[in-house]
Amino acid sequence: MHRPSALGGALAALATAAAGVLVAAAVSTTPAAAATGGTGTGYLRTSGNKIVDSTGATVRLTGINWFGMETDNKTFHGLWSSNPWRSQLDTMARLGYNTLRIPYSNDALKPGATATGINDYVNPDLVGNSPLQILDKVIDYAGSKGMRVILDRHRPTSAGQSALWYTSGVSEATWINDWKMLAQRYAGNTTVIGADLHNEPHAEGTNPNATGACWGCGDNARDWRLAAERAGNAILGVQPNWLIFVEGVSCPSGGQPNVWNGETEDCGWWGGNLSKAKDFPVRLNVANRLVYSPHEYAISVYHQTWFDDPTYPANMPAIWDKYWGYLYKQNIAPIMMGEFGTTLQDPKDKVWLQNLMAYTGTGVNGMSFTYWSWNPNSGDTGGIANDDWTTINQAKQDILQPYLIAPVGGGTTSPSPTVSPTVRPTATPTGGPTGGPTTPPPSGGCTATYKQTNAWQGGFQGELTVKNTGTGTLNPWSVTWTWPSGVTLASGWNATVTQSGTTVTAAAPDWAKTLAPGASVTIGFTANGTASTPATVKLNGTAC
Repeated sequence: MHRPSALGGALAALATAAAGVLVAAAVSTTPAAAATGGTGTGYLRTSGNKIVDSTGATVRLTGINWFGMETDNKTFHGLWSSNPWRSQLDTMARLGYNTLRIPYSNDALKPGATATGINDYVNPDLVGNSPLQILDKVIDYAGSKGMRVILDRHRPTSAGQSALWYTSGVSEATWINDWKMLAQRYAGNTTVIGADLHNEPHAEGTNPNATGACWGCGDNARDWRLAAERAGNAILGVQPNWLIFVEGVSCPSGGQPNVWNGETEDCGWWGGNLSKAKDFPVRLNVANRLVYSPHEYAISVYHQTWFDDPTYPANMPAIWDKYWGYLYKQNIAPIMMGEFGTTLQDPKDKVWLQNLMAYTGTGVNGMSFTYWSWNPNSGDTGGIANDDWTTINQAKQDILQPYLIAPVGGGTTSPSPTVSPTVRPTATPTGGPTGGPTTPPPSGGCTATYKQTNAWQGGFQGELTVKNTGTGTLNPWSVTWTWPSGVTLASGWNATVTQSGTTVTAAAPDWAKTLAPGASVTIGFTANGTASTPATVKLNGTAC
C-alpha cells in the first residue's frame, strides 16, 4: 500500500491494513455529465499534456487501485469475500472507473509463487492458479469491460515498501528484468497500457549521509530520475507502445541538506514531489510515452503543514502547482495522479477531496487519476467498497462521480461462474439447509433459488436469486421473504435489505432499479441464528 510523506525530515509510520468501519450505502451510478471520451482505441501515447489514443482522440483515465498482489497474499484482496471477482470488476466499471491500477511485488512474480486468501467456493475458476494466472484473468475481464490496466511495481518484496527501487535482496537488474518479462507477457494486449515503475520513491533521513531517493542529484545509486530512464528505456525496448508512468520523490535532495545551492529543502508526499522534473526531465528513447504520476493525500493520512494554513483550502492549488500541476499547466507532460485517498473522517478531508477533484478539471481534457482504493482494508484511507466488498461508500463516490468517464461496455455484468460441489465449504450447521429452489417454478411471475454460501456457529451467509418470469418490466423491483423467529439480518448487498419481524425486504438499489422480463437479481446476505432457507418469497407481491 502507500506510505505518507517526509516533511522537514519527519516520516510518518506505515499505516497497517485494517478493516474499515464505513457504513454500507445504496449505490448511485448516474453517469457524469462529462462522461465522454472513454479510454480510446488501441495503444495510448502522449501529446503535450494530453493522453491520446491511436486515432489521436484525447483520453482521460479515471481509474481505481485494487491492491493485494503486493502483499503476502500475492493476489487481489477481497477474493476471500462473498462477492465474486468478476462482480467486483463489474461494479468498478459501472461506477465509471475506466482504468485499473494493479500494485504488485516482485515476490508475486517468482516461479512457484502461490496466491492465498481466495474463497474457492465463490471463485472456483481461480483454484490452483498462480498469481500471474489470476492477473491474466483479471486483465482479460477488465479488457472485456472496456477498462485499461496500469501495472504498478509497488514493493520489491511483500514485506514492505522501499525508499529506492532496489534493496539488498532485490537488485536493479531484477527490477528491470521483471518489468521486461511483464512487457513481453502482455505484448499485443492493448488492455495493458503501461508501467508505473516504482511506488513512492522517498527520502530517508535529513543528514549528509542520507541514502533516500533524490531527483536530479546525479548519483546513479539514488537519482530516481536516472533510474526511471534506465527502466523505462529497457521496457520500451521490449514493448515500445507502453506508457511509462514516473512518480516523484518526497525531497529532491533525497534528504541531504543544502544540496540545491543553499535552498530550503522542499519536501512533499512520498512519490508526490515532481518540482525538479522540468529542470531534470525523464528522457525516454521513444517519444510521447512519458506520463508523470504524483501521489496526493489528505490530513487523515499525514498532517502536512499546509492543512493548517489559515487560508485553507484556498492555498492548495498553489501547492499542487508547485509539486506537479505545473507540468500539466505548462503543457510539458500529462499528469496521471496514481494515488489519492481519504477516510473522510476529518472535516478537512472532504474539502480537500472536493478541491483536488476540481483542480484536475472536468471532461475529457482533465488530468487522469486512479483513486486509492477499491479496497476497504486500506488502513489509512478505507475504500470505495465497504467491508462487504460489495456495497459502496456513497460519500466518497458522490464526490468522485462527476469526474468519472465510464468505459464503453462498463454497464454489462458477468455470469456467475459454475460452482463445483468439490469446492463447497465444509462449514454447514447440523440440520441446516444446503440450498435449492424455495418453491417449484410457477407458470408465470417469478422463480426463486437459494444457495447457502457459508455457515458458522450462530450465523450463516446465503444468496437468493429471483427471476422475473412475467411479461412486464418491474420498476422498481422488490423482493420479500420470511425467516423463522430468531433469525435476524446482519448485512445485505445488491439491494437495500431490511427486516421487520420475520419478514425481510430487499429493495432495488439506485443503480439497478428495473428488472426486465427474463432478468434475475441475486441478493446476498449474512444472518444471525440457525441457517434457514428463505420462505414465502415474493417479487413485487407475486409469490415465487
